[in-house]
Amino acid sequence: MSNTDIKEVVKEKYGQAALRVKSGGAASCCGTTSSAGSACGCGDPITANLYDSAQAGQIPEEALLASLGCGNPTALAQLNPGETVLDLGSGGGIDVLLSAKRVGPTGRAYGLDMTDEMLALANENKRKAGVNNVEFLKGEIEHIPLPDNSVDVIISNCVINLSADKDRVLSEAFRVLKPGGRFAVSDVVTRGEMLPEIRQSVLLWVGCVAGALEENEYRSKLAAAGFEQVEVEPTRVYKSEDAREFLAEQGIDAGTLAPQVDGKFMSAFIRAVKPRSAKACCGPTCCN
Repeated sequence: MSNTDIKEVVKEKYGQAALRVKSGGAASCCGTTSSAGSACGCGDPITANLYDSAQAGQIPEEALLASLGCGNPTALAQLNPGETVLDLGSGGGIDVLLSAKRVGPTGRAYGLDMTDEMLALANENKRKAGVNNVEFLKGEIEHIPLPDNSVDVIISNCVINLSADKDRVLSEAFRVLKPGGRFAVSDVVTRGEMLPEIRQSVLLWVGCVAGALEENEYRSKLAAAGFEQVEVEPTRVYKSEDAREFLAEQGIDAGTLAPQVDGKFMSAFIRAVKPRSAKACCGPTCCN
């Protein structure tokens, strides 16, 4: 698919998810039947049980039900009072609202999303949460509508894998971060080589329209964008058994895929730092 086609598929998927939550349901994941029993509503091993009861109690239920993430960046990222945080692909606003509480009234939390339905849901959740240090912006993560050197921390939850131009996303993240700023995202990554048809089938399960990077390629792209201190920490490693129901629906025998799948698909927490001596960005990719 072209970049435009991918964006339209993502918009449609997340727009429908927002409307389901608004109508009293939960966001569904990768073709499974939704119920209100987990963070994303589908009880699968990717999205279930990412937020503990203490975090869930801090936010409107609709923010929790709208989550389609693969991790919990707010639990893993270092966030300090007074800092400015940006969530790339903020959806219903769960990670923005949680971040806003951690940076406190002297800090600020931005959420960036390109889907009108999710932005409407996020603003409603903001109203219900009664927070004043939050702003949701409409835009694409490849073109962040914020000035250079304006953000202390960038978070994201299983969204960068959806972009067809990850180099641009990482370049933009580098641009808007202040020198010394931190990149701290949850995302789906792969490990090692595998048959293309296997990769495609399991990526469809992992993210519906996911284009996950191999972990070393993720490291290389962050370094090319100018980041230092790059770390990739697996948080959930998926087995062929986890994808058995979805793969069966696609006419694929999960048992025969086990050697190609087990341990090669995972959610990970990805950290990096913009050097304090970083030069200003000078074009589509940043100067190093």
